[in-house]
Amino acid sequence: MIEKLLEITFNKEGQHRPLYQQLESSIIQLICQGILKPGQMLPSSRALSESLHLNRKTVVATYDELNAQGWVETKDRSGVYVSSQLPETSARMADINSKKLKRNPQPGYPLITKEPFNYTTVDDQNSNIITPGTRMPLYKFDDGFPDPRIAPIDQLVREYRRLGKGRLANQFLMYGSEYGSLRLRVELAKFLNRTRGMQVTENEILITKGTQMGIYLTTQLLIRPGDTVFVPEPGYFDANQIFKLAGANLVFIPVDKDGMDVDRIEQLCQQKTPKMIYIIPHHHRPTTVTLSAERRMRLINLASRYGFALLEDDYDFDYHFTSNPLLPLASVDTGGHIIYVGSFCKSIAPGIRIGFMIAPETVINEAAAVRRLIDRQGEQLLEEAMAELLIAGDISRHIKKSYKIYQGRLENTCQLLSEHLEEYIKFDRPNGGLAIWASYRQGISASEVAKNADKLGLKISDGSNYFFEPNTSTSNNFIRMGYCSVDETEMAHAIQIWKQALILSTTKRNP
Repeated sequence: MIEKLLEITFNKEGQHRPLYQQLESSIIQLICQGILKPGQMLPSSRALSESLHLNRKTVVATYDELNAQGWVETKDRSGVYVSSQLPETSARMADINSKKLKRNPQPGYPLITKEPFNYTTVDDQNSNIITPGTRMPLYKFDDGFPDPRIAPIDQLVREYRRLGKGRLANQFLMYGSEYGSLRLRVELAKFLNRTRGMQVTENEILITKGTQMGIYLTTQLLIRPGDTVFVPEPGYFDANQIFKLAGANLVFIPVDKDGMDVDRIEQLCQQKTPKMIYIIPHHHRPTTVTLSAERRMRLINLASRYGFALLEDDYDFDYHFTSNPLLPLASVDTGGHIIYVGSFCKSIAPGIRIGFMIAPETVINEAAAVRRLIDRQGEQLLEEAMAELLIAGDISRHIKKSYKIYQGRLENTCQLLSEHLEEYIKFDRPNGGLAIWASYRQGISASEVAKNADKLGLKISDGSNYFFEPNTSTSNNFIRMGYCSVDETEMAHAIQIWKQALILSTTKRNP
C-alpha cells in the first residue's frame, strides 16, 4: 500500500511542525495502522521526495529519525524497509485503521461508577519544605526536576498581571469551568498536535493540577476494588499508591533496557485481562529507558485485542537528546484505548501546577464531573496566562532554551560521575529525561550513604521508593538523581560531598 504513503499531505504554515517531523509522524501512523507492513520496502529518498514535492534532505532526515527510533531498517545497497522486528498489526486493528485515521469518540474500555474510598497520604521525599529546627541542605539531588531559575516566570507574571487588571478580570476571578480554561484547551490542542503528532480537540482535554491529578481521576473512573492493574517494576511509587488505595490488585511487570516487558504482559493477558495498564513509555520513571517501537505496536495491538485501557504518563516528553522525542502512543490511538496525561511541571517548574488529561470526549466529561467534587476548578487566571504564553511562543522558546542547557548539564554530570564515582556506582548515560538512574556497587547501602550525605549537607535519595514491593536485598541500592536543577558548579560541589559520604559508608563497612 505504498500509494497511501504517496498521499501524505503537509501543513507548510510557519506555526506547524517541520516537514520532516510531519512526514515521520505520518509514516509511523501508516505502520501502526498496518498499511505499511514489517519488512516492506519503502521508496528511495529521491523517489519519495519527488512524489511528495519535498527537498530530498527532508526525506533523508525522516528516514534517519525513523531508523534511530527502530521503525525502519536500512540494508546496504538495497534500500530502506519497515523494520522486520515490528509485529504485524492485528486484524481488528487493521479493520479499524483501514478507514481514515480518526480518534474514536468512545472509550475502548468499560467505565464504572464507584463508591468513594478511604485513603492515606504518602510522604513526598522531594518536598522543599523545611520544618522548624531542620537544617537546609547545601545541595539536593531531586527526582528529576527542571531548574526554576531559568523558567519564563517574568513572562508568566506579566500576563497574569495584565489579565488581572483587564476588563475580563472579574470573570477570571469568579467560578469557571471544571474542564479548565477554554482558551488554554484550544491552544494546548494546537500545541500537542504540533509537537506530539496528536489529533485532538479542546473537547478531549481536561486541564488538571499536574499529572498526578490525571492519574487519580483515571483511577476513579476505571478501577473498582479487585480490578487488576499492570504496573512497571521498578515504577512510579505515587501512581502505584493511587491504584492500591482504589483497591486494585497490582501485577508488576519487569522493565529492561527496552521498557516494560510486553512478552510478560501478553502471557498474563492470556490468563486474566487487566482493567488497565499504567505505562511511562518515554523516559520511564525511575529507570529513564524508552519503550521500543516494536513493543509500542504490540502493546497497542494487545489493548485492541483484550479491551483494556492504557494510561500513558508522558511527564517529560520534551527532553530527549539522542533523537527527536518518540511520539506518544496516544498519537496513533484510533481505538480509544489510551488516556494520556502530562503537564508543564517538568518543562517549566514543579510549582506551576498545570497539567492535562487527554481521552475520548465521553471520558473527559466523566473526569470533569469527578474533578468538580475534589477540586471545583483550576486557577482561571493562571490558565489564561499560560494560554497567552502558548500563543506568543514563549513556551516553545523556553523549551528550546532549556533543552540546550539540560543537554549540557547531562554531559557534564556524566563526565563528573565517571571521573569521581566510578568505583562506587554504575550507570548508563540516558537518552533523555531529567534524571540519571544508577546503582551502587555491591555492598554499598543507599540508606547509609543518604544518612552520611545529609550530615555533610547533601540531600539524596535513600533508594526506598523505586520498588513498590521490594523482594531482594539489592532493591534499595539504586538511586535516581536529577541533574537539571543544579548548574555545573553546584553539581561539581555536590558530587564531591557525595563522594565523601560514600567514603564514610565504605570505611564503616571495611574498617
